[in-house]
Amino acid sequence: MPELKRLHAGHTPAVLAFELANRAYFAASISDRGDTFFAEFTARFEALLAEQEAGICAFHVLVAEDGSVLGRFNLVDIEDHTAELGYRVAQHAAGRGVATATVRELCRRAATEYGLRTLRAATSHQNTASRKVLTKAGFLPIGPADPSHLGGKPGTWYQRALTPTEPETETETETDD
Repeated sequence: MPELKRLHAGHTPAVLAFELANRAYFAASISDRGDTFFAEFTARFEALLAEQEAGICAFHVLVAEDGSVLGRFNLVDIEDHTAELGYRVAQHAAGRGVATATVRELCRRAATEYGLRTLRAATSHQNTASRKVLTKAGFLPIGPADPSHLGGKPGTWYQRALTPTEPETETETETDD
């Protein structure tokens, strides 16, 4: 059973392997991170951990039983009990409810562990799977997203209000994410 874990330094090689293995898949729906991202990966990873330590962000990885990373699920720009949600799931795990179930779990943790009351997420219009994940996880569209936030692609902001006692996650059996 995959487990959602808070990001730590020991995840560095598995996260890099995840990003490299899924680079072309991700680039089909979101902006490619570029060669510089991979060339400077270790320094960037250390910077993320520093942001997390400072309480600005909370980064998570969904780890398979074999230790490989199935997805990244992040809460960024944490301020005033609000954060922006970002996520990406490995191609081989997509379409099996993994993203929806994990976003629901992160919403629960955002409320209970981080004291957040609102999450926002932006997705491009062409990213149908992400729009379905957000909707199934209780997010509602609230307006257009600036294309510069989505790599030049038009999109929509979604938002979800959280409660201090988010319900336990449900088992997801649909295959739309």
